[in-house]
Amino acid sequence: AASFRGGHHDVEISPELHRALTQLGREHGASFFMVAHSALALLLSRLTGSADITIGTPVAGRGERELDDLIGMFVNTLVLRTQVDGGASFAQLLAQVRDTDLAAYAHADVPFEQLVDALDPPRATGRHPLFQVMLTLQNHEQPRLELGDLSVEALDTVIDVEKFDLSVTLAERTAGNGEPDGIHAQFSYAADLFDHDTVVALADRFLAVLDTIVSDAA
Repeated sequence: AASFRGGHHDVEISPELHRALTQLGREHGASFFMVAHSALALLLSRLTGSADITIGTPVAGRGERELDDLIGMFVNTLVLRTQVDGGASFAQLLAQVRDTDLAAYAHADVPFEQLVDALDPPRATGRHPLFQVMLTLQNHEQPRLELGDLSVEALDTVIDVEKFDLSVTLAERTAGNGEPDGIHAQFSYAADLFDHDTVVALADRFLAVLDTIVSDAA
């Protein structure tokens, strides 16, 4: 039974590596998210010995203009399932992930709960029904509110509660000219399953994968 106790480990991805990863995606017709998804799927496959990797990701649920004026949080969850071939190049994996992600985005309006009901997987209190790892990309500017002489801004608060086995959140920064300017990466983990040192090692390996694919995607 999951206690939902969590922990987290933060790492910084340099502006140089951020730009190189973005350029790698452009060369292969893929977004930065697709590159990060491919790298994480590759790492999880190597760590688990499994070729069948499913990763969840949240998507904004305001696809219809009628929702523009409504107040509230409109978010759905997509399940991205990838078969990782250990003999394929990273470029080939990226092409496969691109197709998987685009197909998922095309059905982003299907409620996650409806998908769970349709698949009807075995349920257990200790794990999420369709995926155990969440990947989140934050690539929007923090909102600011000006009320006369009063300036209001949001402050992030870290609460060590984790709903999944592992959550990887990548927050992109951009320079004044719009170029990639580094990424803050947070690895949040279920304390029932992971020691902090294990997650530190996992984050280091993720960075090693990123360094390797920009030097040789083949």
